[in-house]
Amino acid sequence: MTSTSNPFDHYLVRVKRYLQEQCWAEVPAIDGHNFTVSLLAKGEYNLNYLLKSDGTRLVFRVNMGTQIGRDDQIVYEYKTLQLLQNSGVTPVPFFVDDSRSFIDRGISIMEYLPGYPLDYRLDLASAAKTLSIVHQVEVAASKNHLIVEKQPLSLIFDECVGLLNTYFSSDLANPDIHSFLCEVIAWAEKAKAKEQYFLGDPWFCIVNTEVNSANFIVNRKEQTTHLIDWEMPRWGDPSTDLCHFCSPLTTLWKTDYHLTPENIDLFIREYKQNIRSVHLRDTLTERMQLKFPFVLLRGISWSAMAWVAYQTNYQGIHNEDTRQKLEQYMDLDFIRSLFEPFIKS
Repeated sequence: MTSTSNPFDHYLVRVKRYLQEQCWAEVPAIDGHNFTVSLLAKGEYNLNYLLKSDGTRLVFRVNMGTQIGRDDQIVYEYKTLQLLQNSGVTPVPFFVDDSRSFIDRGISIMEYLPGYPLDYRLDLASAAKTLSIVHQVEVAASKNHLIVEKQPLSLIFDECVGLLNTYFSSDLANPDIHSFLCEVIAWAEKAKAKEQYFLGDPWFCIVNTEVNSANFIVNRKEQTTHLIDWEMPRWGDPSTDLCHFCSPLTTLWKTDYHLTPENIDLFIREYKQNIRSVHLRDTLTERMQLKFPFVLLRGISWSAMAWVAYQTNYQGIHNEDTRQKLEQYMDLDFIRSLFEPFIKS
């Protein structure tokens, strides 16, 4: 595939042939169907195709990259969906193939869920309920494959240092932004010691870590809300998802919406109402206060890395709306607005 070719079209041909030439006898959801294949959606790391046959609709996913530094990215995601398949709020997985013998990428096939992205003005309560269901899925800690947030603040901090090195070492870096982010990193290096709270009072569950509006599918006719994108889940504290959901870096990513304090109160209140653990309800505020600045740091560090990549040798999938959002985020006043309340407190 040349650098100028369209990856959607390139893999569309291969997806069609793959479906025709494989034996599907052991996959009832696929066996016996003559699917039409069309383009569905693309992210920075995956291409998604819609499979249609009579009343059956599925998603064929082609993995184009990883955010977790693993060669088995598609298998990691598939196994997570298996853990969640009885939750009722995530896509049911049907098939995975990471052999790369026919298609040179890892692929998976899963349930298609019709609906629309989350609307922050309408869907806060249903999103809170969906996350509460995910966080209460019972999984044996010793039997799951998930990356463990053993030291949650240090884990994020180390990841951010690595991401920011791309920005700091680039000739494109704004010197003032560079200087301020160094100040933030120095603050975070000291503040991460507060992770002793999580070590002393752990509450592990499956966390998605990417709960932006586009990763929720809301079907108001069926009154359902699903969380569909599971590229980089972890075994960690529920505050990870809750802080990410409330972060302006998340709400502004696919929309121009900024949650108000009233919005956040409603969201957290609804979440607590659906949580069985009294202890988690009682400690949730403190967990979120400790985690929130680190979630912000992770978001801006990834944005800084991606901002450089989009202007240099980025090999992933280019999205114009992503490029524009990165320009918005890599603004000194915006970055200061995120971190000054913490580093000056």
